[in-house]
Amino acid sequence: MKFKRPKLTPVLITLAVLLLIYGVQSLRFDFPERLERMTYDLRVRAASEFPAPVATNLAFVSMEESSIRVVKSGELGYRFGLLWPRQVYGRVVDELAAQGAKVAGFDVLFGELRHDQQAPVLLNDGTGTNTIESDDFFAEQLRYASNVILAATPEIYPPRLFATNALALGGISTDRDSDGILRRVQAFRDIRHWHPLIESYCEEHGIDPGSIQLTKDRIVLPDADGSTTEIPLDEQGEMLLRTKKIKVKPFIYERVWHMGIVLAAQELKLDLAHAVVDFPGGKIILRGEGGMERVIPVDAEGYFLVDWRLKPNDPRLFRQPIENLLWQNHQRLLGVTNELGSDFRDKIVVVGSAAQGNDLTDRGATPLEHDTLLISKHWNIANMVINGDFIRRTNAAETTAIILLLGLLTAFLTWELSALTACVATVLLVFGYTAFTFAVFIKFRLCLPLVFPVLGAILVEHISLVTYRVVFEEREKRHVKSIFSKIVSPDVVNELLGAEKLLLGGTRREITVFFADVRGFTTFTDQLQEDVIEYVRAHNVDLKTAERYFEESARETLEVVNLYLAAVADAVKSHNGTLDKYIGDCVMAFWNAPVTNNQHALAAVKAAIESQRAIRQLNEKRLAENVTREAENSIRITGGLPPKPMHIALQLGTGINTGTATVGLMGSNQHILNYTVFGREVNLASRLEGVSGSGRIIISDTTYNHLLRHAPVLATTCNELFPVQVKGIKNAVRIYEVPWK
Repeated sequence: MKFKRPKLTPVLITLAVLLLIYGVQSLRFDFPERLERMTYDLRVRAASEFPAPVATNLAFVSMEESSIRVVKSGELGYRFGLLWPRQVYGRVVDELAAQGAKVAGFDVLFGELRHDQQAPVLLNDGTGTNTIESDDFFAEQLRYASNVILAATPEIYPPRLFATNALALGGISTDRDSDGILRRVQAFRDIRHWHPLIESYCEEHGIDPGSIQLTKDRIVLPDADGSTTEIPLDEQGEMLLRTKKIKVKPFIYERVWHMGIVLAAQELKLDLAHAVVDFPGGKIILRGEGGMERVIPVDAEGYFLVDWRLKPNDPRLFRQPIENLLWQNHQRLLGVTNELGSDFRDKIVVVGSAAQGNDLTDRGATPLEHDTLLISKHWNIANMVINGDFIRRTNAAETTAIILLLGLLTAFLTWELSALTACVATVLLVFGYTAFTFAVFIKFRLCLPLVFPVLGAILVEHISLVTYRVVFEEREKRHVKSIFSKIVSPDVVNELLGAEKLLLGGTRREITVFFADVRGFTTFTDQLQEDVIEYVRAHNVDLKTAERYFEESARETLEVVNLYLAAVADAVKSHNGTLDKYIGDCVMAFWNAPVTNNQHALAAVKAAIESQRAIRQLNEKRLAENVTREAENSIRITGGLPPKPMHIALQLGTGINTGTATVGLMGSNQHILNYTVFGREVNLASRLEGVSGSGRIIISDTTYNHLLRHAPVLATTCNELFPVQVKGIKNAVRIYEVPWK
């Protein structure tokens, strides 16, 4: 493939399209983001068809519709409606601990103590001698089990009675994308806890802590009557306790990790308190005992993608309704332990609602399903951390590199190939890159960008460049071709269509002109014709037969001249010269128009040397064929046919001159057009060909001076001859002979 040198306009188009893509991408419009998320969902669904490893000890304790009926029926020894008192959850905690569960995470928000719904809990076999309030019972079970993770959000935080007795807190916030689909979660949230004095003030005056305004130098507390109370802060952001005359922080932040991460941290013994958080670097590093390490890929806001490989009904997830545990706990309290199992031993348990039609159930769409239990995010995140198998997105630098690479590749294909081939190649590139993104996601869980690379870097780039080619370049080429189709030599047309800059109008330009004449051809032609005439006379050939002999002789003559002229033309073409015309047995060519060539004189001389060597090889080959021709002639004579002429060695005389000449189209649109050169320097090149003799290359001193600049070694081999006086040139011309043997 001959590569085209890119023009400035296509390069600018390519750069403009790429800059436009980067600009649109940086603005983060919702529409392209939605398209990207849709392609991500397709990749997730494709990956779900391929089995992937999961942790073997994940479990789900679900609150079903049946659970509500059982608890309400009283068959467990108590009877409660939909809003269960905390003792029910306490019995679940007790039973999970009894069965040896490793850790249990509750996807249930316990936002306040329920003084209005306290149901005393019997602590023995049911005689009622000892009781405890429901909330206290739940707190006691949390403390005894010491393996329970309670749910928390920035808006709802468990009462201290529960939070201090739980093993840890786990975030359960659900942040759906703008299309309502849950794809990612935040690794942690920092929850603000106001100073106890401020909390007491808010409780006393019925103030929502979320309405407190915080500035650099003060805290503004709204009052019920519309007024405000201000607490000044010093330069360190601390407030003064006048009673103790000390300064304290008005609030502290507590880092609450996502429930799934906390569950996995208990399994792997990861130290969440000393996690390395590097949002600019796009990662969170968790380390644990024995060199254990997990690196969670996150974005600039701490979000990471969830791998939804475990659906709620997946057989690899151990699942039981909550009434099973409550029944076993009831049996255990009654002393019936011989039928109780330990199904949850060493299990990582998620407890949450799967019932329909109540406010405890968190349902929604994921990339895999339009409507499912979003509680599944907890065990899927835990599974990701346990296996160290995360979905990673490319960072900004990687995305930029992909767009740039695809954009440049598309520009190269569109510019180098024909319009149809480039279109096919672009379509294949789109399908190829799309298939590659799917394969990489399935194999490595690496999410490559798809929308901006395909729609922008490939399609928009291709369409822009094709439009430019069709509107400007192809129109120009059609115009050139329509003009030069009238030129005798198609080589000129091909050269002009492939040229970077076309000089079609009359212009003055420095060129190097080349004339090469086949010596001895006229003598050969005359002798061949005389031989035919002599044969016709000697053998008294009839008119019709004689005419056939003359036609055969003419064909022989044309074949010979074409053979020699073609050898010269090939040499000119191989050195990027422009073939002007054939003048009988002479070839005229020139360099540096219409295609620019800064070393046009050197190219012409090299073409002349190659032409002489090609003629010599042609002569050697033809003379070697004379043996075969003699045998052929013997047969012809026997058959009464005239013998074919023996091959002779023809020579080449070459004249080259460099100078400024007029270049352009000669003729008219109604008749023949010829792209040619004319002027004094052209005439001089023709005259030098006339004095070159046979087998010689004669150049002017102007051409020689060009050789001194561009090929000094070749110039030193040239022999200066006596100046010659040529027709049409007033002064004698200094000439040089170029050796070629």
